Amino acid sequence: MSNMIGIGPFLTIPLLISALGGPQAMLGWLVALLIVIPDGMVWSELGAAMPGSGGSYVYLREGFGRVTFRRLMAFLRRRFALRLNLRFERGAFGRLMAFLFIWQFIISGPLEIASGYIGFAQYLDYIWKAPQFSMAIGGVSINIFSVAIVVGLINIALLYRQIKHVGKITVSLWVGTLLTTGAVILTGAAHFDPKIAFDFPPGAFNFSTGFLFGLGAASRIGVYDYLGYYDVCYIGDEVKNPGRTIPRSVIISVIAVAAIYIAINLSIIGVVSWREFTPAEGNQSAQFIVSLMMERIYGLKVAKIVTVMILWTALGSCFALLLGYSRIPFAAARDGYFFKVFSRLHPKHNFPHVSLLVIGVVAIICSFFSLGIVIDVLIATRIIVQFAGQIFAVALLRKNSPKMERPYRIWFYPLPSLIALAGWMFIYLTLDRKIIIFSLVALATGVVSFLAWSRGASKWPFTAPSPIPNR
Repeated sequence: MSNMIGIGPFLTIPLLISALGGPQAMLGWLVALLIVIPDGMVWSELGAAMPGSGGSYVYLREGFGRVTFRRLMAFLRRRFALRLNLRFERGAFGRLMAFLFIWQFIISGPLEIASGYIGFAQYLDYIWKAPQFSMAIGGVSINIFSVAIVVGLINIALLYRQIKHVGKITVSLWVGTLLTTGAVILTGAAHFDPKIAFDFPPGAFNFSTGFLFGLGAASRIGVYDYLGYYDVCYIGDEVKNPGRTIPRSVIISVIAVAAIYIAINLSIIGVVSWREFTPAEGNQSAQFIVSLMMERIYGLKVAKIVTVMILWTALGSCFALLLGYSRIPFAAARDGYFFKVFSRLHPKHNFPHVSLLVIGVVAIICSFFSLGIVIDVLIATRIIVQFAGQIFAVALLRKNSPKMERPYRIWFYPLPSLIALAGWMFIYLTLDRKIIIFSLVALATGVVSFLAWSRGASKWPFTAPSPIPNR
């Protein structure tokens, strides 16, 4: 829950409402919830059965690593036998899927961190009117870029040290997050006006193709705000009684955080009319909507104090994400499933400095895009390999490893898996065509990189063919 609650709810409500042009966009939260709860069951079965560090890359490796594809391998061997040894090795396809997960994670992880940098820059503009530049990229002012670069470098500097010093920083940042969230919810509850909150436009619920695509956009934002419900799976080897703890942690976190986020969003739109901050693009009020809400109730001084708390929350969220995400490519490289350079530790302070620098720098670069694009690309890249891949991994493991110990089994299987898969496909197919093409190109580039890595490491499909014995 600490990783799920960050800058998201203070940042995304204008985008959410703009997706459908009114409070009916809150349906996106419901659709997202109907996706992440059954998807959480998928995570729960995998996490309870394989409670080790690594999360998705372990599940994909094990699930797809037991697939043989004998007929496909026979065809490819006949076609390319003179150039490649394409005999199927046990775990080869699992190694490909594990690699692709880390590959997409180096894109999606920094995008998630970048969304926090963008939010920080937007709210900073409320209390510090920096000089505005006429130049803009993708509708985002250069000022946001400059702030994001500075905050990103500070974040890297804070983490470029021994882990024992990081713990104290993490706790202090999390306390700020709790105070900020509580202040917004209590304020909204005390001043909530249902006439403002539920001021639906004419034809708000008329079903059409536009409504369907708008609902998909709203659902993507809802999923973005829920991201992190599975984080316990990445530290499964440190969880007591994982067979019970992991499923409960995942499901309870989703439900509790959903309630908190809905409370925050209702607090905002129950005080500030949605018509004031939509459409979100190019609307300055949409950049710091919570500050505007506090100013309207308590005045400018209190609003600035709350804005500082939101900045603290944004920094805490980005700090926690960069800390955790920098360890994932490192763990994969250390286990031999990704480029070896990511396994390097700092010679003095013993932390994965190469992985930290790569994730941190890519996050800064990603902050050069608008928040909407960042969220869409983030969700698109994760759906293809991680979310959809794990649903198939559960099915493959049930088929190929029926005797595997499973302390938790998905209730009413396979219905939740099918619901989750249908939900992910709905979100993916309602994306902008350019985003879909980018995600597919990124996937194809990952396959090429896997082949290059395998060739350098002399792994499948580039292993030397076994010598034929003399007869």
